[in-house]
Amino acid sequence: MCKIIVFVCIGLMMACSGKKTGTNESESTNSRVETQPSDRNSYTTDKQFLLKYHPDLVELKDGDAYVLICPAYQGRVMTSSADGKLSYGWINYNLIESGKLLPHMNAFGGEDRFWLGPEGGQYALFFKKGAPFNADNWQTPAAIDSEPFTLTGNTSTSATFVRSVSLTNYAGTRFDLKIERTIRLLTKAEINAKLAIGTDSLKIVGIQSENSIVNQGKQAWNLQTGMPSIWILGMMNASPKATIIVPYRQGTGQPVNDSYFGKVPANRLRIGKTSALFTADAQYRSKIGVSPSRATNWLGSYDSETRTLTLVTYDFDQKDQQYVNSAWEQQKEPYAGDVINAYNDGPMKPGQPQMGKFYELESSSPAAHLLPGAKQQHQHTTFHVQGSEQKLNKIARRLLLTDLASITNLIHD
Repeated sequence: MCKIIVFVCIGLMMACSGKKTGTNESESTNSRVETQPSDRNSYTTDKQFLLKYHPDLVELKDGDAYVLICPAYQGRVMTSSADGKLSYGWINYNLIESGKLLPHMNAFGGEDRFWLGPEGGQYALFFKKGAPFNADNWQTPAAIDSEPFTLTGNTSTSATFVRSVSLTNYAGTRFDLKIERTIRLLTKAEINAKLAIGTDSLKIVGIQSENSIVNQGKQAWNLQTGMPSIWILGMMNASPKATIIVPYRQGTGQPVNDSYFGKVPANRLRIGKTSALFTADAQYRSKIGVSPSRATNWLGSYDSETRTLTLVTYDFDQKDQQYVNSAWEQQKEPYAGDVINAYNDGPMKPGQPQMGKFYELESSSPAAHLLPGAKQQHQHTTFHVQGSEQKLNKIARRLLLTDLASITNLIHD
């Protein structure tokens, strides 16, 4: 979640406090795991709820895998399911059923949503020119917050959305851009190829968003004008036993940046040789990031209660080093931002309301250095896998550079 959550007003927090909650019980039968979702962690319940307020809801289906997409929320993937039962995306029931729009930001939920960066700094898209960098002046652009994208085509396994928008950044540069976004529900064969595994004994769903922005203006985007980036954020259901796993490679600089909200307590963030473990229980608001010097093409999470491994992969070329910086300040290095981020929600202060019981997995494109008519693309893919811990561990060790057994009693003790 973006850095501003620390400062969002109490009215926003109160309106969003009654979120999608519920626990899941799981039991293994050989290599498969059966889960019994609670009412608000059920795919059927989520679908019925969303259809009540959004009859144009788009559902994708392939075998036992499902995806729900909301055109009114920028073609946002609201949730998905590997079996039509357990629902993975966090949904803000209270805000949606209120029918109201809130100041600053509307946290509708959803496990893959489209945003643009940077948030703060001299090239910010969330602050007007000359405005102080504080909560009163922060505003998510309506085009990526509360206004719809247009559905231009869909099949049983894909949906494409477009939106043209004009935004002016803090430096006074106007960006006329076209946004295109295609959501694809991956087939089992595509999942097998991307994960390099056989999935016959696993429950699995794969959702791929292909996102692009086109410079429709007459001015080139460069270091002096500011360069926007594509920013994809996914809100997932938090759990007392959920852990975010962030792998990293050898490189210069610190492996993990935890300075967003102040240093994360040691019992909530453990830095290992090849990966970091970060608590995803929605009990303590915190955020981390990884720079292009240390990032890999993967991040994920594991919930030992439901034995669900979530994996996110995204476009990333190690040669790309210019990523936007969203810090709320006049920045010394506006293009020294992070490639990926992970966020755990929690109260602003002890005893105060919070946004909801969710955590986020996020990825960003490089800053878009575009001539008029040129295009920047960014692909972000999410997998949810359920099965035996032994099989999930093989995947986690290879892609997330982490043994799932190392999570036990490490952070949740």
